[in-house]
Amino acid sequence: MLVTNKAPNFTATAVLGDNTIVDDFKLSENLGENGAVLFFYPLDFTFVCPSEIIAFDHRLDEFTSRGINVIGCSVDSQYSHFAWKNTPVSEGGIGQVRYPLVADLTKKIAKKYDVLFNKSVALRGSFLIDKNRIVRHAVINDLPLGRNIDEMIRMIDAMLFTDEHGEVCPAGWHKGEEGMKADTEGVAEYLAKHAEEL
Repeated sequence: MLVTNKAPNFTATAVLGDNTIVDDFKLSENLGENGAVLFFYPLDFTFVCPSEIIAFDHRLDEFTSRGINVIGCSVDSQYSHFAWKNTPVSEGGIGQVRYPLVADLTKKIAKKYDVLFNKSVALRGSFLIDKNRIVRHAVINDLPLGRNIDEMIRMIDAMLFTDEHGEVCPAGWHKGEEGMKADTEGVAEYLAKHAEEL
């Protein structure tokens, strides 16, 4: 289990948002002010994957405004990533997504994050990593199940809220809503006010 533990660091080849290919992309050096979302997807040039990758890109400003970098990773090569980025969306590509895509040809990164499936591809794993490189949230979907990018943004808001206020976030909490004090009295008070909404 990675949640509450240090996210495994790695150095790998990656295609950056500006299409530069680098051989020394390090997770530890690519956290935003408040951390990063590292997400795994099975393969380039497939079906569900482009919808997720484009959805992350469409919401990239939501992540960066919260001090969170987005990093994608699959077992494809940097050349495949580059080709996919430079294929129009109308022809099955992903277009010029603005965040790095890591090449995990050896599958070592997927294995470290326990998302390697049948020793071949990564499951749809998403990891919220804080500024101290601690994994605060993780979800892993089976191959046919596309993830909800807005839920990851909600979890970032919850993490930032709890870090700032020392309170906990109840079920379905959204940014701007009331939190709960992490004690019996605080929980009872919150539930007395909000039980019907849950």
